[in-house]
Amino acid sequence: MLSKVLRRAGVALAVGTAVIATAVPADAASYTAFAFSLSGGEPTIYDFINSATTSLDMTMYELEDTTAVNDLISLENKGVTVRVVLDQAHKSANGSAYTALTNAGVGVAWSPSSFVYTHQKTITVDGTKSLVLTGNLTSQYYATGRDYGVFTDDTRDVASIEKVFNADYAGTSITPTDGDHLLWSPTDSRSRLLSVINAATKTLDVEELEFSDSTVVNAIVARAKAGVTVRVVLETPGSYSSQVAAVKAAGGKVVGYSDPNGFYIHAKAMVADYSLSTQEVEAGSMNISSNSLSNNRELGIILTGTGVAQSVATTVENTFAGDYAGGTPA
Repeated sequence: MLSKVLRRAGVALAVGTAVIATAVPADAASYTAFAFSLSGGEPTIYDFINSATTSLDMTMYELEDTTAVNDLISLENKGVTVRVVLDQAHKSANGSAYTALTNAGVGVAWSPSSFVYTHQKTITVDGTKSLVLTGNLTSQYYATGRDYGVFTDDTRDVASIEKVFNADYAGTSITPTDGDHLLWSPTDSRSRLLSVINAATKTLDVEELEFSDSTVVNAIVARAKAGVTVRVVLETPGSYSSQVAAVKAAGGKVVGYSDPNGFYIHAKAMVADYSLSTQEVEAGSMNISSNSLSNNRELGIILTGTGVAQSVATTVENTFAGDYAGGTPA
């Protein structure tokens, strides 16, 4: 998947501003989002890493960013407790980071073998704020890949993420809890995605790398048949021809980016009923595939309504709109 030929960006980018804050309950928490910067680095992520003063916990499917690795080592040298879980199925890709971090005294563990992949991409700083990512820390893809990050300082969200991290770091089993806004694979991600899709009354925008899980795709098709305006942005529509045909036959629209020299859709995000009271926005590591939803360790976040989470929906929706406008109709 990530070994695919690098793609060159050709559309505008909308970037939200993330503000570091003390963890607070759901009714007063802050949620902000950003789209990856399509540059040689990811300063929003680096700034978040470097904001740690006591601890930093990271779960990462692929860690191939020397800036991020060096930042983690610098934190450890400053006395910050740094712990990292890396996907055990990608020891080759993660080997350099694993060696560098281990040699510097950073606590690093390979992910539990009970999952096909630990595809989760999450960073938690000082036990008070978490960043949930759709993209990996792989610098070779920053300049061409569409991905998102969402910050939460909701106490229950962060506590759930930390509880699962501790279990995965120790190699012990756990059934994750959702905090106030989370969805996990292999626990409840499919049902939680379906809740977003099925609740859409007017619009449903979907941006995905993979598009094969029949239950989720059929739910998207059903929304289009019900008169919801459905738009889908995919990386390679030709790889999902039957699913794309079903969406289009139901009245939905699909665009893609299949030029080997072009833009790469690595995101996994949805926005339902944008700007309405029923609005929901989802972003996370899980693809719309059976393996991702049933067999991997994955994490995403769903935010509902137009209150404190509006900036997240706006960032994702505005970026999606640019990607949709720049895509080729399937």
